[in-house]
Amino acid sequence: MDFEILDRRVLSETDARSVAELICTVWPKPGRTVELYAELMLSEWHDYRGPKETFPRFFILREGGRVIACAGADPRTIGTSQGEMMILALKRVCTAPAARGRGLGQAVVEVVFDMVNDGIYPFALFQTKESVRPFYEKLGAVVAQNRIVNSLGDDPAANP
Repeated sequence: MDFEILDRRVLSETDARSVAELICTVWPKPGRTVELYAELMLSEWHDYRGPKETFPRFFILREGGRVIACAGADPRTIGTSQGEMMILALKRVCTAPAARGRGLGQAVVEVVFDMVNDGIYPFALFQTKESVRPFYEKLGAVVAQNRIVNSLGDDPAANP
């Protein structure tokens, strides 16, 4: 499969809209529109100053000009008992409903996980619903048993 890599630091309006269309289709929410979500994506990451190999990106697949599968790979600095560490944050993994059953979700996640396999990141960390957990476990993911605190969340003391 030919994946495209969209650099989040310089995301075009056209690409932001294409990704937003997929995300809004897969996860509709009241008040979330393609326009607002594209605008949000366009406002993020312009000031990224980290290592060049860890720039924030989307891995996407297109069919007929439309984005049909997507996975985000963003750098995240976490605090550990060993000090700060930059890890891979896997996010916005989705496949268009009409394209499901073709292994595209697995393929797009595997290309993101290659960033761990290639040594760019020590590991990936992400949250998902319990119902989706078997999908990621099939790809080698394991549940983190230690307490995790999301300092960017609505309740920084909550254990996501």
